[in-house]
Amino acid sequence: MDFHVMTLFPDMIMDGLNTSITGRAIKAGVMSVKAYDIREYSNDKHLKVDDYPYGGGAGMVMRAAPVCDCYEDIVRNIG
Repeated sequence: MDFHVMTLFPDMIMDGLNTSITGRAIKAGVMSVKAYDIREYSNDKHLKVDDYPYGGGAGMVMRAAPVCDCYEDIVRNIG
């Protein structure tokens, strides 16, 4: 069973998965997990993937383009 995770923190995700029951499943070859860093798909020179909400307001929202590009790359690579 293969899992593909899109995240801003791939090392943290993999560290957590490798130290739990999922880590034993990965070592046994029952499952595989690949974490993708969404920042690698940013067109911004600072690898920024968030922005202020349209119309103002508090907080930040994810930009759609890096998330979509990451997803499309995953789909293209897994066939």
